[in-house]
Amino acid sequence: MVPNATAKGEDAVQKRILIVDDENYIRLLLKRTLEDFEFEGVRILMAEDGEQGVEMARQHSPDIIFLDLMMPKLDGVETCVAIRATSHLAGTHIVLLTAKGQLPEFPPDARPDQCLTKPFDPDQIVEITQTVLKIDLDLE
Repeated sequence: MVPNATAKGEDAVQKRILIVDDENYIRLLLKRTLEDFEFEGVRILMAEDGEQGVEMARQHSPDIIFLDLMMPKLDGVETCVAIRATSHLAGTHIVLLTAKGQLPEFPPDARPDQCLTKPFDPDQIVEITQTVLKIDLDLE
C-alpha cells in the first residue's frame, strides 16, 4: 500500500489508533512502537488523560485504543465505561495497560478486550494492532 493512500477520503476510511496515558514517555514509547502503521495510512492519536481520551475517541472513532488504568480526571475504568456507552464506539477494541497485577472490577458491558501489564512487550503491541487493524507489516 502506498503511504497515505487513503488521503482522499481520510476521515471516512482511515484507520486510527488512540493512545491514552498520562505518562508522556509511555505515550511516546507506544507511538514509536506503532509508527510503522503510519506508513500504511494509519493515524496515531494521543491523549494525556481519560477526559481527553473520551473526547478524542468520540471525535475520531479509533479502531483500537491503548488505555492506561491509573490516570487523572477519569481513570481507565471510567474511561472504558464512557467509551463503551458511546454507541458508535461500542465495538472499538480496547487494550488496558496497567502497572498493577490485580485488575479492578468492570461493569459487564464495559470491559476492555485485552489487558496487558506494564512493562509491556512492544512485539505484542504490534501483533495485537496488526490483528485488530488487519494489517500485516511484514517486519522481517
